[in-house]
Amino acid sequence: MRKKKELPRYNNVEITAIAAEGKSLARIDDKVVFVPFVVPGDIVDLQVKRKKNSYMEAVAVNIHEYSPLRTEPVCSHYGVCGGCKWQCLKYEEQLKAKQQQVIDNLTRIGKIDIPEVSPILGSEKQYAYRNKLEFGFSDKRWLTEEVKSGVKYDNMNALGFHITGAFDKILDIDKCWLMDDICNDIRNDIRNYANEHSMTFYNLRDNCGLLRSIMIRNSNTDELMLLVQFRIENEEERVLAMGLMEHLASTFPQITSLLYVDNHK
Repeated sequence: MRKKKELPRYNNVEITAIAAEGKSLARIDDKVVFVPFVVPGDIVDLQVKRKKNSYMEAVAVNIHEYSPLRTEPVCSHYGVCGGCKWQCLKYEEQLKAKQQQVIDNLTRIGKIDIPEVSPILGSEKQYAYRNKLEFGFSDKRWLTEEVKSGVKYDNMNALGFHITGAFDKILDIDKCWLMDDICNDIRNDIRNYANEHSMTFYNLRDNCGLLRSIMIRNSNTDELMLLVQFRIENEEERVLAMGLMEHLASTFPQITSLLYVDNHK
């Protein structure tokens, strides 16, 4: 069997710029290296994970010096959840980076001559600005580093976001900062109710399980929509599903539109 070639490690590398898709970049021997969860000015040790002719992808295994552009991420799921990759970068620096990406795409890639670009107007809200989120159920919880510390779970059920690159794994979310806290309250209540009543969470590989997903949507008129997606196989599961819907209606009077879908696809 052919031995896989060991990928290099580079020490004391300075991160120099922001790249696309929430990554930053460094340059090593005239080759670009893309690195997630770091910001320009960080001095890091890099372990290469993928090596191509024109670029490399790496992860920071040690940070020697933190950039002044850094800020502390507020989310406890940061670095594991696939979203909000720039939480470690100050908001004003995020705006500058996004503006520069637009300019580069138009001028360098599109070869378009553009006038001077006015600065991006930042949002009044850095958090709780989304009006719609979807969360998936899974009976195969994504196990994080905490498992190595001896954390044990009574079951492997999860309600949260898909892990990047693993279609059948869900990271169980306790608090997401993208929507109002009522969103977190509803999601966590659904998960707790489902576990207490032995409702089955969906298995994406086998296409089975009662609970598939939820969608929460709010409006600037303080209206709140919740849609729960089931896969109901028999009368016993239908009773369980309707019990959950009745529980939600009585527990959360903030919900102005409560719907469910029975989806077998």
